[in-house]
Amino acid sequence: MGSGSSVNIQYKYSLQKSESAFKAAVLIQQWYRRHVARLEMRRRCTWRIFQSIEYACEQDQIQLHNFFSYLMDQFTPSSSKERDFISRMLISGESYKEAELEKYCDYESIEVPDSYTGPHLSFPLLPDHATALLEAFQQKQQLHARYVLNLLHETRKHLKQLPNISHVSTCYSEEVTVCGDLHGQLDDLFLIFYKNGLPSPSKSYVFNGDFVDRGKQSLEILVILFTFLLIYPKEVHLNRGNHEDHMVNLRYGFTKEVMQKYKVHGKKILKMFQNVFCWLPLATLIDQKVLIIHGGISDTTDLDMLEKIQRDKFISVLRLKKRKESSRKAELQAINGERESGIDAAGNEAAPRLSLQPQSAQAPSTANRLEFTRWLRQTVQEQIDTCRRLVDISESEPEELTYSSMVSLKGADDEPCWSRQEEWKQVLDILWSDPTPQEGCRENKVRGGGCYFGPDVTEKFLEKYSLQFLIRSHECKQEGYEFCHNRKVLTIFSSSNYYEIGSNRGAYVKLGPDLIPHFVQYQANKTAHTLNMTQRISRVEESAFRALREKLFAHTSALISAFKAYDGDNTGRITLSNWATAVESVLRLGLPWRMLRPQLVRSTEDGMLEYKSWLDDLAMEQRSQEHIQSSLLEVIYRNRSNLETIFRIIDRDHSGLISFEEFQQTWKLFSSHMNIELTDDGINDLVRSIDFNKDGNIDFNEFLEAFRLVKQCPA
Repeated sequence: MGSGSSVNIQYKYSLQKSESAFKAAVLIQQWYRRHVARLEMRRRCTWRIFQSIEYACEQDQIQLHNFFSYLMDQFTPSSSKERDFISRMLISGESYKEAELEKYCDYESIEVPDSYTGPHLSFPLLPDHATALLEAFQQKQQLHARYVLNLLHETRKHLKQLPNISHVSTCYSEEVTVCGDLHGQLDDLFLIFYKNGLPSPSKSYVFNGDFVDRGKQSLEILVILFTFLLIYPKEVHLNRGNHEDHMVNLRYGFTKEVMQKYKVHGKKILKMFQNVFCWLPLATLIDQKVLIIHGGISDTTDLDMLEKIQRDKFISVLRLKKRKESSRKAELQAINGERESGIDAAGNEAAPRLSLQPQSAQAPSTANRLEFTRWLRQTVQEQIDTCRRLVDISESEPEELTYSSMVSLKGADDEPCWSRQEEWKQVLDILWSDPTPQEGCRENKVRGGGCYFGPDVTEKFLEKYSLQFLIRSHECKQEGYEFCHNRKVLTIFSSSNYYEIGSNRGAYVKLGPDLIPHFVQYQANKTAHTLNMTQRISRVEESAFRALREKLFAHTSALISAFKAYDGDNTGRITLSNWATAVESVLRLGLPWRMLRPQLVRSTEDGMLEYKSWLDDLAMEQRSQEHIQSSLLEVIYRNRSNLETIFRIIDRDHSGLISFEEFQQTWKLFSSHMNIELTDDGINDLVRSIDFNKDGNIDFNEFLEAFRLVKQCPA
């Protein structure tokens, strides 16, 4: 009896112990799930901050190009100095003719000194040359300018013979490896080669654009890729990305990188890169079933048109030249004989103009619309070419037949004539577009260029061209890749730690004959491997909120106006809900401000915010520039990326110096376009304060440093 009672007691005790352990396990599990959920929410918020700010910067880039269009279409120089100033801004983007480019970038005239210890190149290139370059760049050595120019010269010759859409077959190699954006991060490229192997006759690669900008080793990446392209032309394929564009490079770092590394011959190297970029193929097709493009498609994307356009015409995809509507009407009037020589559209005496009447051929009848359209375009183009020669402006005009020009000539009799606008939109869409879950196709206002295309657009496009799926890049993904549109669109992004250390993995995808994608992910930064999940998210989150606070400060004046709209009694206080609404109305980043509020605003007991003191907390101070009016400082900070881009265009010799007059002209033009009210005295004070050594020139690097803003240290 006693023995049975003892067993029951032990059983009950064991049962209670198991129940307690089970409850503890459930509590721990619930806590862990909440913890992971909170971390995931923080990660998503951080990700949205980075992407919103990145895309806002791209909107600024589009706005800057609108500024150039404004100069070309609207601004009338009031003096010869202003005319020369604008000409230098606009002509800097033009390309040289074939012979001029060869003469300007003559690599044979550059001697390699005996003291040079870096790698040497001789053509035709061999695999040993590629290995030597990889080893040299790992040791931080630099390739001599002569070899860089020689390599670019040979690359350009090769690219000119390639079609707009490259064709790759898995029959000739075991698999094809597709890599996404690298953005100047050489360590990612090294890691890809380490994991996957170097390009070879049995190892084909497709690199899907955006090789440059943001990172610090864009030039080394291009040298390596171009070298492998020349060694293995059938196994290495390069697509153009939206950053293979000299106007984008001015803003995002590649131009600055080249000039810092090659101070003597940097300008020649940049000019050659500019020309090589416009010859990069636009897409790659694997086994006629998988299309690889950098950005995406639209509901008007036409592969037949993409195959036949002359891609080298688009030196900068963002900058489509336009003429004023009045000028266009005037030309049509001139064609119809409605305007007399010497009198402009306003009835004023005008400077002598070139006649747009045909010189050697009678105009065909307008009854044949296609024939008349061809004649009209040819006539206008002849006059434009004549004008360019007179003012020493040249377009990219190949003197030898290229693949795309031969295709265009071949189909000239039976194919419709596409306008420059139509061709430009085709290229813009495939380089700048993004997929979206919503049906249809609409303008991509977030980036400012390209479009958003939905699942229905993808389905119709794939069906039309008998494709299985699309591979694109252009967007950073946390895992390095992502499927959408029912796994019919694959985004691949190869730049790890893109926003911050630990922010994302890089990835590449391998396709065999079955065209089933196999992914490889990686982290190129060693520090990222030492951080746990919480540490990684905290580090990335801190960087994101730092960037967001800078963005808020840059719009201080607009925020005050928005806050006052909710503060009718002028108490200096608004509700936190109104704060969130006002901030979004100014920044337009599409962020969940109520969710981000705890990181940006101190909690209050009554739910009200003293917005003036909050803005004071955000305020930043500049070094030794306290006498500059705060409104001007805010304008400079908000537009410094645009200013840097414009300055690099003005500074044609890339010396880093511009004159007072050029600086003042820049501010006047820029402020008139951006509707910024700045007094001449304010600009003059700014000029004098920046000229540290009083030599009459402005060092723009010092200019940026002088106005680099830091958080105000607590007293």
